[in-house]
Amino acid sequence: MSTGGEQRPPAVDAHHHVWDLSVRDQAWITGEDLAPLRRTFTLADLEPEARAAGIGATVVVQTVTVAEETPELLALAEGHTLVAGVVGWTDLTAPDVADTLARLAALPGGDRLVGIRHQVQDEPDPEWLLRPDVRRGLTAVADAGLVYDLVVRPHQLPAAVRTAALLPGLTFVLDHAGKPPIAGRRTVPWADGLRELAALPHTVCKLSGLVTEADPRSWAVEDLRPYTDTVVEAFGPGRVMFGSDWPVCRLAASYAEVVDAAYALTAHLGQDAQRAVFASTARRVYGLADPVA
Repeated sequence: MSTGGEQRPPAVDAHHHVWDLSVRDQAWITGEDLAPLRRTFTLADLEPEARAAGIGATVVVQTVTVAEETPELLALAEGHTLVAGVVGWTDLTAPDVADTLARLAALPGGDRLVGIRHQVQDEPDPEWLLRPDVRRGLTAVADAGLVYDLVVRPHQLPAAVRTAALLPGLTFVLDHAGKPPIAGRRTVPWADGLRELAALPHTVCKLSGLVTEADPRSWAVEDLRPYTDTVVEAFGPGRVMFGSDWPVCRLAASYAEVVDAAYALTAHLGQDAQRAVFASTARRVYGLADPVA
């Protein structure tokens, strides 16, 4: 498929990753299915694909629960015009989380820190988000003027809803649309939890990571449509943002194919709505600077 990037206004990729295996292992990359990801992926790899697809700015998102990664991502953003924002990691349960966030903001590239994320999807406790120490940490994130990215599985959505309801001053961004069971062609109970989260006005959803929730060997755009339609109906285009989930998306699709699929799935919404999904929502929610000409 042709991306058609030359006809589109500059878009924002609100969710991608980078990692260097010579610096740090990515312990989550295990097994034959993930073997294609067991290599280094850098901005130099991403940039030509992103530019060709009409992407003018990106948000790079943490991959490991290691304190050293966030300063590295901030320094990367400081040195590259493509990266407009960083969603990093810090230990939300630490008593000094507010001080840590202040130190991160003061680092080179600290002005690009826009959010915090934790791999809640890997926590065995489905109500981890509701722990008092976690809630204290989330309050510190809100006080620092940052956003919190939620990476949860469908069974964890009820706790995410309850947590968000308790913290109306913090914007919650749901990564990968809450990982719907696309390969199984099911919507329940995922859709119910998604709609409950969307009913809270300080929540936002990313159209990201969907091709790898489908059958990576035989997915089609129409396989994704029931899920993207549910997201847009629940949140509205003004609270939906596109993310590629590169390089993880490469397990199922090229960067261009992911971008094209997202445009195809939102074409019926009209140009103003597409501009929200592909740029203005991310810029508003994450407070991203205007693109550099």
